[in-house]
Amino acid sequence: MGLKKESPRTWSEIKSADTWAIFRMMSELVGGFDKMAKIGPCVTIFGSARTARKSATYRQAQKIANLLVYNGYGVITGGGGGIMEAGNRGAKQAGGKSVGLCIELPFEQENNAFIDPDKLLIFNYFFIRKIMFIKYAQGFVVLPGGFGTLDELFEALTLIQTKKMRRFPLILFGSAYWGGLLDWIKHTLYAQGAVQKKDLALIQIVDEPEEVIQCINEFYLRFRLKPNF
Repeated sequence: MGLKKESPRTWSEIKSADTWAIFRMMSELVGGFDKMAKIGPCVTIFGSARTARKSATYRQAQKIANLLVYNGYGVITGGGGGIMEAGNRGAKQAGGKSVGLCIELPFEQENNAFIDPDKLLIFNYFFIRKIMFIKYAQGFVVLPGGFGTLDELFEALTLIQTKKMRRFPLILFGSAYWGGLLDWIKHTLYAQGAVQKKDLALIQIVDEPEEVIQCINEFYLRFRLKPNF
């Protein structure tokens, strides 16, 4: 027997489903705001879920998280494996706050074991998850990653560039990985007038975990540490 074909939905049915989806979005926003507002200063660590545990990048992410906790910050990640696991693991090892903002996906995403149980949030909508990343972070540390990592980086850059949110440190870790992207931004986007010179200063690129902390600490010697709202 063949599979039974679903009859196409009418516009009325589509509109009704969309209306009810609003309530799920509202629920995720309210639940996220309620939990995240209580956590305190944190830095978000981004990167690939596919990074191997034995890799140098995994160990560097773990050390960055250690240093962030030692300097008074909690750590936020996307709650999955790879770099996200390394970030939560490093925060947990150092006795700090370990936050996981997880997303429901049909593949790849499983919550790692190093998230504080009371700081685990699971989202259905990517855009709401990104709101939580940005609203409650005092900095972004971006390690090697793919489309999702780039999406989160450029979302923050756009919001800061357009002054929809206050500036905070945006740090790319690994010049060998990110150097080509930064060169393209400078030699193509900037050269053709698509971005301004001041926009280039929004991004810093470093190669050592200690430099990450130095960049964040230097930033907050000049600007008051406060929520992003």
